[in-house]
Amino acid sequence: MRHALITGLSFGSTSGIITTLGLMVGLNSGIGSKLAVIGGILIIAIADAFSDAIGIHVSEESEAKHTAKQIWASTIFTFFFKFIFSITFLFPVLWFSLPVAVAVSVIWGLLLLSVFSFYLAKEQGIEPWKVIAEHLLIAVVVITLTHLAGTWIKSKFS
Repeated sequence: MRHALITGLSFGSTSGIITTLGLMVGLNSGIGSKLAVIGGILIIAIADAFSDAIGIHVSEESEAKHTAKQIWASTIFTFFFKFIFSITFLFPVLWFSLPVAVAVSVIWGLLLLSVFSFYLAKEQGIEPWKVIAEHLLIAVVVITLTHLAGTWIKSKFS
């Protein structure tokens, strides 16, 4: 059961954080609509959480070393954590103006990713700063690319 929990938490949290931040930044840059960002977060929390959960399910099945109970536990934990982490980004959008909400969300997401990366590194006996830097770099690349994509879409289609 520990493997299932760690799988669901690690995959669900990182995917929830990075995917939701990318979507929020891209929609803000491209559309600038609070309604679009709220809708995007809810869609990520539902559709992408189910998609990631079934992806983990199939991945775990393909390894042939897990029981059906372990596979389903990983599936459920992945959905749960992806959903929960994605939904947390809804609150800044509901409480603040969209530009402020996006900035708060980026800080929140990078903080969550840093904390999770720190504990992951400690569990594996790796230098925490290396894991944190690697994960933050990936997140910043996603945030930058989605911002550029949103800006480009806005310039070409508005």
